[in-house]
Amino acid sequence: MPPRGTRPTDKFDDDDYPAYTMGRAAEMLGTTPAFLRTLGENRLITPLRSDGGHRRYSRYQLRIAARARELVDQGTKIEDACRIVVLEDQLEEAQRINEELRADRTPAPPAA
Repeated sequence: MPPRGTRPTDKFDDDDYPAYTMGRAAEMLGTTPAFLRTLGENRLITPLRSDGGHRRYSRYQLRIAARARELVDQGTKIEDACRIVVLEDQLEEAQRINEELRADRTPAPPAA
């Protein structure tokens, strides 16, 4: 049996594994490949490339693209939607770090 972490099925659980082609990603999002290319041009997501040069998207990237699509569907310009998603992501990361720092500061209970 191969060592843990090298099984082919491990990729199924990896949110960053570029599993989806552009066509499949667009279909899943209910959008067009041009929309995904525009997200790339606006540097919201940067798909990896297959050996043949085709764009490949991860589940994480599809979640980001879906959020941008939500905003665009609500009337937000795509450039603005990309900026909003980046800022939301930065805020979430800052809040996570803040919580970790607060947890590290929690005093230990006095020894009995």
